[in-house]
Amino acid sequence: MTELENTPSSPPPLGGPSPVAGDLVERVDAIREAVGHAFIGQQEVLDQILIALLAGGHVLIEGVPGLGKTLLVRALAQALELDHGRVQFTPDLMPSDVSGHAVYDPKSESFKIRRGPVFTNLLLADEINRAPAKTQSALLEVMQEGQVTIEGKSFPLAPPFMALATQNPVEQEGTYPLPEAQLDRFLLKIIIDYPALEEEKRMVDAVTTGRSASDFDLQRVPRVLSAGEVVALQQATAAITVDAEVIDYAVRIVAATRKWPGIALGAGPRGSIALVRAARAQALLSGRDFVTPDDVRDIARPALRHRIALAPELQIEGQGADDVLSALLAKVDAPRR
Repeated sequence: MTELENTPSSPPPLGGPSPVAGDLVERVDAIREAVGHAFIGQQEVLDQILIALLAGGHVLIEGVPGLGKTLLVRALAQALELDHGRVQFTPDLMPSDVSGHAVYDPKSESFKIRRGPVFTNLLLADEINRAPAKTQSALLEVMQEGQVTIEGKSFPLAPPFMALATQNPVEQEGTYPLPEAQLDRFLLKIIIDYPALEEEKRMVDAVTTGRSASDFDLQRVPRVLSAGEVVALQQATAAITVDAEVIDYAVRIVAATRKWPGIALGAGPRGSIALVRAARAQALLSGRDFVTPDDVRDIARPALRHRIALAPELQIEGQGADDVLSALLAKVDAPRR
């Protein structure tokens, strides 16, 4: 049993010392450094994915093709010694192609379960909005309950499990918008943009120097944690202290989305839960064992941008969810101590 698995269930007082805080930060930094060998730059994107991993949540990544989303998942799986799978969502993809199905075996004269690619630790659902809602919903059960039902029988997945779904914001022809029920299952929606010029230079140099292949050599990514240690990290993250006033602040932010001018549909209670869960992981990435109002504010946009629907007039004006959330955050008073 590792030191992390001995983490006490009751969190320390606000601002007080934690016996595992230093060890937690060191392990998270080791993941950052290991993945950084392959996924160059985009530090904010990597940090938000680590936040979702530590909080035990799933992420929806929005960005144009070719920005390294698949490489990021493979590098993260390599660094954490986790299994990973990839499903390319297409209009003809069936739910059973994702979850699995029963196959008749003539030798035993019985049906056998053939497990789908969802039975893994890190699942990349590439271009999830290319498949119809029926196929998209194949992920709902496993994202929420950590199990898959095939032919009436439930099969639990070995933890940890994290779904990373991508969608292209540019091409809308032949796509199916994700239903609100599924969007709400994602802890964060991450926007990945083009890398900075210097980062792109480093990336090109790392991929092309001395190699004829077009992908990065993942053997350079060191293994730093096992699956069991990742689960222990998640448990320790869940025990990080959140003061009652900070919880009140998070809930007031989410409640404000339900009556804010220009927001047609505000976030529900799952948004409040997601905000507090993500803020715990944000605090850990900042080297603290307690959550501050700044942690809540910093992670509010990724946690809420996919949980609100803007009124048509704001969309016509060219405003996005982040613009509205920024204005909202500026108006909701944060606790001061």
